[in-house]
Amino acid sequence: MNKDRLAAFTDAILAIIMTILVLELKKPTCVTLAGLWALRVNFFAYALSFFWIGLMWMTHHNNWQNVKLVNTQTVIYTLLMLFFSSLFPYTTSLVADNFNNPTAQAFYGVVILAVTFSNMAISHSVDVANDDLSLGLLYTLSDRAVILDIVIKVAGLILTLTVFPPAMMFAIFVTMFEITLAHFPQRGR
Repeated sequence: MNKDRLAAFTDAILAIIMTILVLELKKPTCVTLAGLWALRVNFFAYALSFFWIGLMWMTHHNNWQNVKLVNTQTVIYTLLMLFFSSLFPYTTSLVADNFNNPTAQAFYGVVILAVTFSNMAISHSVDVANDDLSLGLLYTLSDRAVILDIVIKVAGLILTLTVFPPAMMFAIFVTMFEITLAHFPQRGR
């Protein structure tokens, strides 16, 4: 498969997922500042999901410029990543309606981790397909930022299931900044 066709397909699906996210936002019962403030958790969950997916898309866009070839594994892992990503509107809505519920938060966290591991598999398959290039893609275990990202997400999941249900959302919020600060300034993008 052509890498541009796979990238276009991924772009389209992620754009649809990001659009569906906004459709899941609740409307206030009374359109006032107080009514909007009452939905702050919904807006937080929406914004977190939107920008997390956006950061993932931006990372893919920046990294795939150097990719020459993709293989069957890349396509399969991309489909897995898109499958898990397609759950974002559902899990975001679930968390927004049940912010202090450990099951809702854990489900959201498991989806985030599944997307993260899928991205790691995509990166590995692209590195294998392009063995003559040193791509240095974002999602590799040799990257300290990726290890820290996973540790923070797993810690958030553990805290969510044991003592503080919203820990997962806050862990994801922290990892968004960690990935951004760790990669984009030093790569000059």
